[in-house]
Amino acid sequence: MIRYTLKCSAGHVFESWFANAEGYESLKAAGHLACAVCGDMQVEKSLMAPSVAPKGDGAAPLPAPVPALNEASSPQEVALQKFKAHLEANSDYVGRDFATTARAIHEGDQPDRAIHGEASFDEAKSLVEDGVPVAPLPFMTTRRTN
Repeated sequence: MIRYTLKCSAGHVFESWFANAEGYESLKAAGHLACAVCGDMQVEKSLMAPSVAPKGDGAAPLPAPVPALNEASSPQEVALQKFKAHLEANSDYVGRDFATTARAIHEGDQPDRAIHGEASFDEAKSLVEDGVPVAPLPFMTTRRTN
């Protein structure tokens, strides 16, 4: 996985994760990247600092926790949290069945509805190549367990 700092033509800066550099390039070429704040489709990679693990036992560093929103939160953080809450409240979480379910909806085998879930890079690439409208989320969804 690779995390890029992205910037839209309106100047909003946000981060997003991709399977690899080719994942970013293919999504950009397919027109599936949009600003997490304003929805602008003119998104480019911005300057960023690499994440380097400290010397030591070789264990990978843990991902940074999602910061709690407070009065010091940026407008982008607030907008992203609101978007996440809206998405999770208004779509069905289908977990690892995302690719299968998205394809079935696209082909009319399941009722049309908003879904979110998880897909491998190859699954997402296949969906995009087949014209199934999908987009990566700029955050990890809250996993639902039984």
